[in-house]
Amino acid sequence: MSGSSIGDAVLSPETAPDALAGFTVGVTATRRREEFGALLERRGARVLSAPAIRLVPLAEDADLLAATRRSLERPVDDVVVTTGVGFRGWMAAAEGWGLSSDLGDHLAGARLLTRGPKARGAVRAAGLNDHWTPATESCAEVKDYLLAQDLRGRRIAVQQHGEPLTDFVADLRGAGAEVIVIPVYRWLPYRDPSPLRRLITQTVSGSVDAVAFTSAPAVHAMLNAARAEGAEDALLAAFAGPVVAACVGPVTAGPLADRGVPTLQPDRARLGALARVLARHLPAQSVTRLEAGGHRLEIRGHAVVVDGELRPLPPAPMAVLKRLADKPGHVVSRADLRTVLPGSAVRDSAEHAVEMAVTRLRRALGPAGIVETVVKRGYRLACRYEGAR
Repeated sequence: MSGSSIGDAVLSPETAPDALAGFTVGVTATRRREEFGALLERRGARVLSAPAIRLVPLAEDADLLAATRRSLERPVDDVVVTTGVGFRGWMAAAEGWGLSSDLGDHLAGARLLTRGPKARGAVRAAGLNDHWTPATESCAEVKDYLLAQDLRGRRIAVQQHGEPLTDFVADLRGAGAEVIVIPVYRWLPYRDPSPLRRLITQTVSGSVDAVAFTSAPAVHAMLNAARAEGAEDALLAAFAGPVVAACVGPVTAGPLADRGVPTLQPDRARLGALARVLARHLPAQSVTRLEAGGHRLEIRGHAVVVDGELRPLPPAPMAVLKRLADKPGHVVSRADLRTVLPGSAVRDSAEHAVEMAVTRLRRALGPAGIVETVVKRGYRLACRYEGAR
């Protein structure tokens, strides 16, 4: 399915302002989070910002300065440039330390292996020549390229971006190379952990439809935070079930793939492409469409579209609606409905809690006759089921 539909209009995810209307997306990014959040909100999504990590300022990073000075001690044979922003940051930091001229001369005499087009562009923008770029844009192919050569005695600088390339560096050293790790943009946990903790709780409860990741360190940070709360298994189960783990590329998805968690990825590792793939996937895979009481319904994450009109629903009425839609046209008992209500909704008696949720659901839906009461038995949707598409 190439678009989503509200009412009779067919929408293109790339342009539709409401392709993600009714869906909630958690965003863990720190860098460019406002830009990415705007891309999602422009398509109608409710965005929950929960920065997972923060950057160590380059000018204050003693480890980066020490690694730069070490690389300047003797000629470097190869330089692995993993990211464009990381390489530009390294050059900018060197300029701040008064080392940019020495570093530029050193790099000009080395083979510069760039992981992808952005890294290659940054190298060329610095007036340097790139030697080789893998077709897959992967560090694994760069490593294989190097290991196919005799590395004994070679000095290789590896520019990291956030996550340590532990195996990469170990394999090069095992082949006899002297490896200098350039730790550009090291990540630390975000100063205020409460937004990420809330997002973990909302993900486990199914209150969000997707969580978007733009870096592998952010994935690790969320998993580590969940582990500290005793919720890592529940978080992984949510990602393996109703909640989409959307990753900007395979490197970002790596920590989840290692745990067998399926991920949604765009064809190109770009923020715009990630927003577009979410706008295609959620309306296509996470919407239940049916007809009830003569009205067309689209049940989304936190809203229902009734005859083309988007109607947001509170958690308890939405939980009831989704449970009724699991058995369209069939009676669902009050006891059954009570089991799906959020904890805060069942402080009163079971019967009263369900009745209140159904009343609020009917009020939010608008037209009468969508939810029917079956005396002494429960409730049902007066519908012809079309299924999820």
